[in-house]
Amino acid sequence: MSNETIDEAELAALEADDVLGDEVTPQIHTGRKALRALRHRNYRLFFFGQLISLIGTWMQTTALPLLIIKLVPQKQQGVWLGLYGFLPLLPLIPLALVAGSLADRFSKRNILVLTQTTMMLQAFVLAALTAAGAIQMWQILLLTFIAGAAQAIDLPARQAFVVEMVEDPEDLGSGIALNSAIFNLGRAFGPVLAGLLIASLGFSAAFAINGLSFLAVIAALLLMHVPPTPKHLQQAKMGAHLKEGLSYVWHNSTLMILMSLVAVSAFLSMPFMTLMPIFASDQLANSAQPVVSTVCSWMTCQTPEAVTYGLLLGMFGAGALIGALLAGAYSDRGRGWMLTIGNLGFPLALLIFALSPSFWLSMVVLLGVGVLFILQNALANTLVQLASPDRLRGRVMSVYSLVFQGMQGAGRMQAGLTETMLGAPLSVAIGALVSLSYGVFVFFKWPQIRRMK
Repeated sequence: MSNETIDEAELAALEADDVLGDEVTPQIHTGRKALRALRHRNYRLFFFGQLISLIGTWMQTTALPLLIIKLVPQKQQGVWLGLYGFLPLLPLIPLALVAGSLADRFSKRNILVLTQTTMMLQAFVLAALTAAGAIQMWQILLLTFIAGAAQAIDLPARQAFVVEMVEDPEDLGSGIALNSAIFNLGRAFGPVLAGLLIASLGFSAAFAINGLSFLAVIAALLLMHVPPTPKHLQQAKMGAHLKEGLSYVWHNSTLMILMSLVAVSAFLSMPFMTLMPIFASDQLANSAQPVVSTVCSWMTCQTPEAVTYGLLLGMFGAGALIGALLAGAYSDRGRGWMLTIGNLGFPLALLIFALSPSFWLSMVVLLGVGVLFILQNALANTLVQLASPDRLRGRVMSVYSLVFQGMQGAGRMQAGLTETMLGAPLSVAIGALVSLSYGVFVFFKWPQIRRMK
């Protein structure tokens, strides 16, 4: 990877007809407030529709790993959780780059309606199979594959669509940060609600509510006033379209460094979420017992470990929400420095979590893990988007999505296999330590990253 200056990459991005305008550079945006993107009608519709949908999504995300460890032998739990986390990578590889080209060629709103509808149907099928007591691992894996294909197409279009919903370029950073905020608001509330719901009513209720929640975001998308997609974008040939986007990323040193940070973190640090059900049901089960007993004294608990798992994920989500709001409100004072804090702080906090024997200490540490996780990823996302011209942004974000989701999927499998050999705590600790080492290397090797505005 070359050590060229950041200024050269920024100038290359500004040469294109991008949304930032000829007079706007990534260094401005000073004084931007976290909520400014809500001034735009289309973004308001998206914000509230997506918020409802994401709460449901996180309820399903909480329920599925718990269902898996109920269905498989204890000694195989790590492998099956890893396989479940890895499976979305299979459709991602062939679809991610094509999805970015589609997002640049066709209506992003129509793409999102199609993908959201697909994921809604997937959730209803899960609910029906689980309620009937007929759910099997092969069905979970097949439905996970289908959802992964939909998400591979959905993510580049959704991230690039922010630019169309937020018409004022001064509010773009706010829109990106609020995207993280609603994602993490869902992450904060969804697991807690899922834990209580699963404990009392079972897994099918969480899947059914997730299916219903998609109606909110689909309705919001259909109510938007979106200008037609420029015809010249639709006429580009797919092969040349993809090649242009890949070439831009390859020759842009800023994007390469930022994506390498995301790749290492996604492969080594982020997979701790895959092993969280094992932490909840094993390492932290005894210290969490008073809390579980109290909650289960209020209601009948069919799956008491869901309470512990939901609370742990909810605390991480609360920290992630705080991090997203901080990124939106203060990142204009130095995005590079906030990104660096996340690069170093996230794996460091994860080391503490991996070694914690206490439920309450783990809860506190997970709050910090959530904050630092978002400082790393929301700021990397923002800087990648600001360094990408409008006509290429869909393709650049598809590469970003491929790196992020691909390495995260591979990392889940890595974590599952490592857990079977070393146990969950050591698996998480080793990944965090290596990730921290790479963050330190980037800190000294490419100091211009921390100076980015």
